[in-house]
Amino acid sequence: QVQLVESGGGLVQAGGSLRLSCSASGRTFSTDAMGWFRQAPGKEREFVAAIRWRGSSTYYADSVKGRGTTSGDNAKNTVSLQMNSLTPENTAVYYCAADTTKSLLLKRKDAYEYWGQGTQVTVSS
Repeated sequence: QVQLVESGGGLVQAGGSLRLSCSASGRTFSTDAMGWFRQAPGKEREFVAAIRWRGSSTYYADSVKGRGTTSGDNAKNTVSLQMNSLTPENTAVYYCAADTTKSLLLKRKDAYEYWGQGTQVTVSS
């Protein structure tokens, strides 16, 4: 089992920035990649970003490219998501997820076996 805890959410004004963090515990040695997803009210959970530990490859949703950066410290079992130039459309619960199967489809929700409880991000206009 892998346990994930997100932090760093909150209220931010449009145009501002926020840094989310995710701390993993448990069988973290089995984790191959970490992902970030978000779910706005009434919408499907969507992919935001991911990082694969081997080679530190990163992947981003088109809507995030240029405004978001994910990074991680495998030794500390932490991953972060820096988001800039936020808009009210970015308001959502942001989730951290862990993949332990070396999935090639990190933009899909079903690539991840473990999920955090989420952290609320609210962007005011």
